Amino acid sequence: MVKARSHLCAKMSSSSTATAMSTSCRDHEDEIEWEMRPGGMLVQKRNDKDDGVPPLLNVRLRILYGVLRYEISVNSQATFGEVKKVLTGKTGLQIGDQKITYKGKERGNGEYLDRYGVKDRSKLILMEDPSSIERRYIEMRKNARIQTAYRAISDVSMEVNKLAEQVFAIEKSILNGVKVPEIQITTLIEMLMRQAIKLDNISAEGDVYAQKHLQSKRVQRCVETLDVLKISNPLIKPVVAPTKWETFDPPPTMSRWEYFN
Repeated sequence: MVKARSHLCAKMSSSSTATAMSTSCRDHEDEIEWEMRPGGMLVQKRNDKDDGVPPLLNVRLRILYGVLRYEISVNSQATFGEVKKVLTGKTGLQIGDQKITYKGKERGNGEYLDRYGVKDRSKLILMEDPSSIERRYIEMRKNARIQTAYRAISDVSMEVNKLAEQVFAIEKSILNGVKVPEIQITTLIEMLMRQAIKLDNISAEGDVYAQKHLQSKRVQRCVETLDVLKISNPLIKPVVAPTKWETFDPPPTMSRWEYFN
């Protein structure tokens, strides 16, 4: 409970026939109670005795938000914070990002509409908190950087897939005893290192960094495999297949002559 003190000085006067006047001041303690709404909002506790006339059940409020215009219906005893909850669904602004002005003054979330004279068809001005605009701008730039990083990593991943297939083909050939030109292995290593440099230049964090790290490991494994193949490739000796010659019988050396008389 929060107590607010107000000092009230009353001037007491006697009848016209009295010759002496006395003044006295006394302290009058007025208490303002607060209550917690179900949504967690702290508001002033209402005192039904203060209201001589029962309020309207609902009031229609005209909301001005820049060039946009809204009309909402709320309980006449609602708070400005509850008005903001309704406006969240219409504007997309969170309660903490909204500022409501009525009669030239910003109103707090726990203040009641009827206590400040808000009536049916009253006009309220809604503004977005400048700090919220700045936060949203920063968030948009951050999301843009994340999308750019994702696209760059995806491009590198497709290139690494192609190069990894070539590494597999070279490895298969060498394991089968087929010697591969050394320039082919060297060129493939250089192409992989270019992809590694591209990954290093990508600024990433969080999930994006995990994707970047995964592709870096793939490139590293391919390069290590080629380094091993580069050493074993010259040790392969060419296989010489023996040639089988086909032999033929020599033609007969003696000729048979035919005699005529």
